[in-house]
Amino acid sequence: MDCPFCTIPHARIWIESEHAVAFAADAPAAEGHIVVVPREHVPSIHALPTAAQKGVWALVSEVRGRLRTGLVPDEGFAIGFVDGLAAAASVPHTVIHIVPRRAGDQIALPECTEWISDDGLLA
Repeated sequence: MDCPFCTIPHARIWIESEHAVAFAADAPAAEGHIVVVPREHVPSIHALPTAAQKGVWALVSEVRGRLRTGLVPDEGFAIGFVDGLAAAASVPHTVIHIVPRRAGDQIALPECTEWISDDGLLA
């Protein structure tokens, strides 16, 4: 199977590290919606060595920091995580969504295993 996350054109990559790449979502839920994926094709982040897992989360943190500075979202962020074969049945590649939030926004977040926000778990 061809994995769209393994073949992201370099021109689409916003930020990258040794272990992950970040790029704008194809169908953004909100302005600034960024997707982070590990460079290695894995259905679960837990399949990566610990150093690579830390590298992926470090890039998520960097993306969040840059978006906080550039967009200044007043409601923080929703961060969604797709991990595991059942969660990512259409494409078995771990995906992390970072979505800036604004007061009163009525956005449809992508389907994820779990969503967290700056003030806790989202239902």
